Amino acid sequence: MEVQELSFGKIVIDGKVYDRDIVISNGKTEFREKSVSRMMKGKYGHTPLTIHENIPWDCEILIVGTGMYGSLPVTEDVYKKAKELGVELILKRTKEAAKNLNTPDTNFVLHITC
Repeated sequence: MEVQELSFGKIVIDGKVYDRDIVISNGKTEFREKSVSRMMKGKYGHTPLTIHENIPWDCEILIVGTGMYGSLPVTEDVYKKAKELGVELILKRTKEAAKNLNTPDTNFVLHITC
């Protein structure tokens, strides 16, 4: 996978433009289903990443791109689930996270705005 462009609100991977948060699991890209986490927006000031979403746990490493400014909150239940499953959870700003797209046995949740 190759990132051709990454800017606030937009990422281009292998020629395809994504203008919403994405999840990458074993090389397959889909949109992040964050509507199930919106109810927690008030508590965090931003819709956080929660275990109720389509998180791709089938990997050794899960990298969460926390946005251009690192503002995506990740709830404690995500940390607990990663530990329970033996998945190494790594949080990085999205620009840094995207540099790892071809790391073996690694999946991603990429927040592309804040």
